[in-house]
Order: sequence, then structure tokens, then C-alpha cells
Amino acid sequence: MARAEQKVNDLLAEDSSMSDALSAVLAQADANGGTVEWSDVNGELTSGQWGRIIEKGLLQSANGNGFAVQNPETVRAALNGGAKSGSESESITGQVDDDDESSWTTYDKLAGIGALGLMVGYWFPPVLNTIGSTLHTAIAPLYQFLPFYIIVLLLAVLTGLYSTVLRSKLVDTEKMGEYQQQMRDLQDRQKKARERGDDEALQQLQQEQMEAMGDQLGMFKEQFRPMVWVMLLTIPVFLWLRWMTGAGPLPGTARVIMPFVGEVGWNDTVLIMPAWIMWYMICSFGSTQVIMKGLDLQMTPSTN
Repeated sequence: MARAEQKVNDLLAEDSSMSDALSAVLAQADANGGTVEWSDVNGELTSGQWGRIIEKGLLQSANGNGFAVQNPETVRAALNGGAKSGSESESITGQVDDDDESSWTTYDKLAGIGALGLMVGYWFPPVLNTIGSTLHTAIAPLYQFLPFYIIVLLLAVLTGLYSTVLRSKLVDTEKMGEYQQQMRDLQDRQKKARERGDDEALQQLQQEQMEAMGDQLGMFKEQFRPMVWVMLLTIPVFLWLRWMTGAGPLPGTARVIMPFVGEVGWNDTVLIMPAWIMWYMICSFGSTQVIMKGLDLQMTPSTN
């Protein structure tokens, strides 16, 4: 059951007259283009009902332009005694269009299992050698003509490109923004309740905070979902780099000039990690920033 629907049901369980109050708020919001103020409905519901609707999180501040009904279609469906239509389809990425939950598809789970399986190569030489030598058959033509540090740069750009695009496509920044805004509103209402000494409201808000932990789990799932795909594609590159600087054909005398460090061997330690990892990270970070700017990708939660 969606969180908005649960909130409506909770209000109706407390007071059946809240059905008329919510209907009046919805009607006025529809008439005003999505927002409503107390002065618009003070003749149709009591101030206590208005306050309970706000405390429950069904009304949230619209940046000084009154209050906006959160998930109005879900609220309307709950008032009509039904849930959202089952005809809502899954998106291309496999994510169900639900206001409060994000779901992992079977492909997401398989990608996660695959990424965990590949990680074994970091500690199990047979897996490392198999993946490294197999990937080298595709990269070998480049290795014949380009120095190793340029190949690492190209791989960093490639992995930075697909990881940035994947995160921008798979993370719903608007949903993430809603999660964060909900928690900020809840904390603000708790602060105001403490200031006016309203113990009853505080108790209700604490219960709501416990319920909101599910939303926090949803936010975590939103953030972690693209990571399994990024890991699935990036771990083989790391394994090839480790294989090249270990059992691979890269000469042990090969060296690279690192910024602020100077000339070092690929397996020399630079800031507590091997030079090849440090060089990859420098190239990856720099290319990712350029890619984000060039493609104008939104990576931070949207609160609009």
C-alpha cells in the first residue's frame, strides 16, 4: 500500500469526517492550479482538521504559495475506496511508477550477483588471470600502438561515460528529492511541535518518523541500484589493470609520471594505494566531470 494511501486511511480511521475535509482540500487545490491555503477552505473544515492534514504530510508548503497536496491522485483514490489503477505500466528501466517505492527488476538482481562474482577475482588468482587474459584479447591491439598510461586514460573515460549515463538514467532524482523534502518537512514540524509544547503532536510525528524509515530504505535502493550495473562493467577493467601490472605482459620496469609525485613504477605506492589505481582515479574523476558538464546530466536530487 502506498504511503499516501496509508496516511489517508489513518486519518479516516481517526475521524470519518476527515473524508469531507480532504475532499474539500482536493477540490480547492484543483480549482487553484494545485495549491490551497487555509483561507480557501476555512468554511468547510476546522482548523484542527487542517492541522492534522498538514501534520500527516498530505499537505506540504509550496515555497510560499500556499500548500500543495502530495500525491493527489493517490489521495483521491484512497478517498474513493480504491488503490491506484493496476494498469500503471513498468518503465523502460523496469522501475514501477509508485510514489513511494522503487523496485529492482530481475535483471538488476542478476547484475548484482554478477558483480559480486567478479569481485572474487581480486582475491582468487585463477579468476583474475582468466578475466585479465580474456579482456586483453580485446585490448591487445591498442596495447601494440599506445603506451599503457594512455590506455588507462581511455578506459577511465569509457567507464566514466557509461557510469555517469547509467546513474542519470536509473536514479529518479525527483523521487530522491521528494524523500529528502519529506524528511526536512517532518523535522520542521517536530521542531514547531516542541516549541509549542504539543506532546500529542510530537507522539504522532514520532510514529510518522518510524513509518518514514521505509522511505529511507527506498532512497537507499534508488542510490544503490545503478551501482550494481556500474560495478558489473567496471570490475573487469580493474581486474585487467591488476593483471597487467602483475602477471600480464606489462614490463616490470614500466613507469609513469604522476602529478605532484613524479616518476613512479605502476606498482609503487602513491597515497596508500598502487600507482595504477591512483592514475585511473585521476583520469576517471576528471573525465566524469567533463562528461557531466558536456551532457548536462542531473546527478543530484531534484527538489523542484
